[in-house]
Amino acid sequence: MVQIRHLRTGDVLLEVEGQSLARAPLVGVMLLYAELAGMDLGGADLRGADLCSANLSGASLRGANLTGADLSGGNLTDAVLEGANLTEANAVL
Repeated sequence: MVQIRHLRTGDVLLEVEGQSLARAPLVGVMLLYAELAGMDLGGADLRGADLCSANLSGASLRGANLTGADLSGGNLTDAVLEGANLTEANAVL
């Protein structure tokens, strides 16, 4: 099981069965301040996801669909975005 925790409180925001979030259907998920550093989100469907202020440093978003996602205020240092769809995504960092 994969757990995603809040950066500040440590509260569990989301639990997903399996060992990875690669190719996971996460349409419209709200993950504000989520700790996603180094996580494999390759090919995940994150259309319309709210990832405001999320820590995505070193995360793999290769081929992920981030159409309309909000990445504002997030940390994308060393994140892999190759082939990711960022159409209409808000990425003001």
